[in-house]
Amino acid sequence: MLARPKVLLTRLLPKPGIALLKKHFELEINPEDKIMPKQKIIEKINDKDGLICLLTDTIDADVINAGGNLKIIANYAVGYNNIDVEEATRRKIPVTNTPGILTETTADLTFALILSVARKIVEGDKFLREGKFKGWAPMLLLGSDVYNKTLGIIGFGRIGRAVAKRARGFNMRIIYFEPKRLSLDIEDEYGAAYKNLNDLLREADYISIHTSLTESTHHLISEKEFSLMKKTVYLINAARGLVVDEKALLKALKNKMIAGCALDVFEKEPAIEKELLNMPNTVLVPHIGSASIETRTKMAMMIAENVIEVLVKNDRPTNVINPEIYEESD
Repeated sequence: MLARPKVLLTRLLPKPGIALLKKHFELEINPEDKIMPKQKIIEKINDKDGLICLLTDTIDADVINAGGNLKIIANYAVGYNNIDVEEATRRKIPVTNTPGILTETTADLTFALILSVARKIVEGDKFLREGKFKGWAPMLLLGSDVYNKTLGIIGFGRIGRAVAKRARGFNMRIIYFEPKRLSLDIEDEYGAAYKNLNDLLREADYISIHTSLTESTHHLISEKEFSLMKKTVYLINAARGLVVDEKALLKALKNKMIAGCALDVFEKEPAIEKELLNMPNTVLVPHIGSASIETRTKMAMMIAENVIEVLVKNDRPTNVINPEIYEESD
């Protein structure tokens, strides 16, 4: 009987994905439900054929080159800035991700953040639980309307467009920024108008970030950008923490340059600027954009299928992000 391929999983995933992986592979799972240290990954990866990792894992050249038998690196996320894709490509190792699946779930969370920060839901919950509610009052916890306001979306890909769909139900005016303007057909479909970044920052009542993290989007929102915004604007980030300069954000909040913010991601995650934790006009959640049972299970199944395609079927994986390794061999 042929030995089954060996796969290292850096953190526990939903059970259906684990079951599918165990059916095909000799699976080693991080026994602790916390981030697996880089050195531990290096120690464990030597004899593994596949690696399933998370955004919180640093998969750099040191890790990749420690895996002499590696034939696939499967990232349990859409983003993959935690992986040295260039090094993996040099080694002709396919890298995969989980695109598409988490679009609607992340859009749901984004709109929950918009409503929560606008209507002071977190502040209201804390106020009531602390026994401060003494009855209805005309000036109690006044928030801002969402209906009929202008939503500026930075990054109009799958998730940005899904957020736009939800915004139309609130009769919001939708404006968007992309480095290159999209087609009129797409704009018409989503009822969105293109703006350059500065104009979007000036006009929006709510700004929602959905761009990927690249060199050009690192600290895309910093002091200059905050200075252009309305004092009544709310900033929402459910994309990548490094897109927003957190120190500049804190300064904008403290100086009342903006009305508030709602964040699902952070610049130095899991570390957070301590003063942010005490700001009343913020909603902060721990990177739960895709955190629904349905979506996380689908992600686990997609990851398993990607690894099966490579290690069992000897095929090109469906969600490969460095397809050039196959094009070179065609």
